Amino acid sequence: MVAQILRGAKTIGVVGLSSNPARASNEVAAYLKNAGYRIIPVNPNETEVLGEMAYARLEDVPEPVDIVDVFRKSEDVGPVADAAIAVKAKVLWMQLGIENAEAAEKARKAGLVVVENACLLVEYKRRR
Repeated sequence: MVAQILRGAKTIGVVGLSSNPARASNEVAAYLKNAGYRIIPVNPNETEVLGEMAYARLEDVPEPVDIVDVFRKSEDVGPVADAAIAVKAKVLWMQLGIENAEAAEKARKAGLVVVENACLLVEYKRRR
């Protein structure tokens, strides 16, 4: 299923993407951008990350998002799941160490594929 997600996706909205190159979100997004994915930073504290305009909220992104990649605390995933549903994303992906059963169930019921506690970069590299 992960391979299918990666093949079918073109645009990744990275919630919590930081401009700090020492942060995991930046490393993962930079790699995936170089691999050919369209990266959209979603972080109210940033204006631009990796040469891409940043948006305060997922709902502000003016184009379709295939994967919503979450770099937020587990307890903060609920509103991100709601936003992913609202923008009709296909996948809600919670990075390594991030799990939220309630948000995951809500997203699944809305038709999204949900991945919890997995690094998108690690999974991408495994399938290259």
